Amino acid sequence: MNTLHIKKDDNVIVISGDDKGKKGKVLEVSPSERKVIVEGVNKVKKHAKPRRQGEAGGIIEVDGAIYADKVLLFCDKCGKGVRTKVQMDGDKKIRVCAKCGAKL
Repeated sequence: MNTLHIKKDDNVIVISGDDKGKKGKVLEVSPSERKVIVEGVNKVKKHAKPRRQGEAGGIIEVDGAIYADKVLLFCDKCGKGVRTKVQMDGDKKIRVCAKCGAKL
């Protein structure tokens, strides 16, 4: 079973690599590869061929995937990346900040 601590639309901060310290929203999650795509992080250049008549080709910048281990959920209350723990809210599981207890 492949599960990650990060889900789509989470706000995360990068904790290692060239983009260390950058914050962004998770656009895509790939649990089988253990990778995530974060908005504005790990920009890569892609060569695009024109597909329709009148469309321009060229080199475009897209967001590349990074390993989920390199990001932490961002807690607005703490103001930094935090680990999470799971609490029960009635019959639902919710993720909370391990330090301050804020819902994430």
